Order: sequence, then structure tokens, then C-alpha cells
Amino acid sequence: MSQQGFLIFRALRPQFGLALTQAASAAQTVRLAVISEGLLTWPLYVAQKKQLFEKEGIRVEVTLTGSSVMQLEQLTRGGFDIGFQQSDHVVRGVEQGSDLFIFMAQGHAPDLSLVVAAGIQSFADLKGRIIAVDGARTGYALLLRKLLAEKGLGKGDVVFKEFGGSQERFDALKNGAASASLLNPPFDRNLLTAGFGSLGAINDFFPAYPGSVAAARRSWVRDNEQPLIAFIRAFNAGYAWLQDPGNKAEAITMLPSRLGVGPEATAKAFERFARRSRPAITAQGLQQVIDVVWDAEGYKPPKGAPEKYLDPVYLQRAG
Repeated sequence: MSQQGFLIFRALRPQFGLALTQAASAAQTVRLAVISEGLLTWPLYVAQKKQLFEKEGIRVEVTLTGSSVMQLEQLTRGGFDIGFQQSDHVVRGVEQGSDLFIFMAQGHAPDLSLVVAAGIQSFADLKGRIIAVDGARTGYALLLRKLLAEKGLGKGDVVFKEFGGSQERFDALKNGAASASLLNPPFDRNLLTAGFGSLGAINDFFPAYPGSVAAARRSWVRDNEQPLIAFIRAFNAGYAWLQDPGNKAEAITMLPSRLGVGPEATAKAFERFARRSRPAITAQGLQQVIDVVWDAEGYKPPKGAPEKYLDPVYLQRAG
């Protein structure tokens, strides 16, 4: 697979002692794809820094794809083993013939803000404007289309333009290439501090919609059940580590400087991790996603049931 356009997290790999290096070289490599970075990937940083994957007997190679469309294509074709993305990507992939399935929730629904350029005061002011999205018909862009329709804006009233992940959408707003975008912390807060505005948070409009998930191919898992379970255990251990108030000072040092998260925002984010339970995806929440995808894509009935796209058995076996 070509790595052009991808960023590998080489710098996040821990340095091992001789014994651990020898063990890691014999361990199976699990290829993880992440669309964009943010506070939701904090447990991943912890798992890497604390060598939790190696302790479970696997090595994890992380690729930042910057595109949900590219990631879904490569994950389906076998370019990656596991992917972090929104659940609608999996639903759409399965309906297009892939054998993907969701095996666990990766994060709570993010505090996505609809950040807008200075001077935009209402949804009506978005008419004729460019809205920066990852994929025009994927992820939270689907919810944004639904929200705009509820606010009286039709399909032809705004232009959805694909820029990529959070960093790319942030750049599009900052340089004036777009007038609005849904952005997660810290990207939204950095723009708000710089004088941009907000028309609200996605959680205010759709409070029950699920957050990001982890998915894999059923064909890969059939031959790699133990590496998958090891991955789940290590990631969960990283999340549990973040929920210990005693780890706050060390945890803050694990956020990459490239995220641009200030001390105050980092402290608040840690407190949020510490007080919230491990995220979960339910059949009821996934049903909302299925309904949105069906409406957007116009798929023919029968509509898929949640269990067509979700299998929690490996999460249960991981304990």
C-alpha cells in the first residue's frame, strides 16, 4: 500500500530495552488506521507510551490517514487491520459489500462545535457558503445535513467541500477557504479564541448519537482473534489509566505538542476522562446511525439490523 498522503506515528513508538525489543520483534504487528488526531486518541497515546500493547504481546503501527473515504477503502481492502472511525462508515461499507464490523466503541461522541467565520450569526447566514467536511456523505456531515434541513436550508443552499480531517478543516476555516465546519477540541477552541463564532454543539442537537468506534474485517479476525483481544485489552488499559486522578500530571505530558492543546483545556479534558465511564455503543444508538445512512443513501429495504454491523463478543472475551 502506498504511504503517500499518510503520516505514520513513528515518534509515538516507545524505546525498548533489549529484552523487550526482542519480544516485540517476534510479536505480531497490528496495523491501526486513525482518520484524525484529538483528545479522543489520548488512550492510544497512553497505551503506546506505557507499552501496554507490547505487554499484551502485539506491536501496533498507527497511520494517520486524514481521510475517512481513503481509510474505509484501505481498511476494506486489507491495507489496515483495525480502524477508528464513525459508525456510519462501517454501515455504509457493509452495505457496499465489505465484511467490516464494529467490535467496540473508541470514544464518547465528541463535543463537536459548528464553528463559523466572523460575521455569521445564524444558520440562515450559511446560505451560499462553503462548509468544510471530511467526507461529504460520511460521518458527522450526514448529521450536519439533517441539522441544516431542520433549520430551513436545502441541499442547494450550501456547498459541502471535502478537505479532510480536523487539522485540514481547521486550516480551511483559518485561511478563508471555508466558512463553517464541525470541529472537535482543541481545534474548535483555538478558532473561537481567534475570533471565530459557533452556532452550537452537535451534542445539543443530537444528544443520543454514538461516538467513534473501532472496526475490523471479519475475515481478518477469524485468523487473528488473539491479537484483536490483545488490542482491546491494551486500549482499555490505557483508558482506565486516564481515569485515575493520580495520573493527571503524567498524562498531560503524553499529548503530542502538534495537537496544540493548552494547559487549561488539557486539565479539563483529563477531568472529563476521569469522571466518565468507558464509552460503549448500543444497538439503540447504532439504529440511529442506520436510519441516518438509509435516509442519506436511499438504500432499498430491508434495512439492516444493528447486529449486522456490530459484534461485541471480542470485547466481552477481552474482559
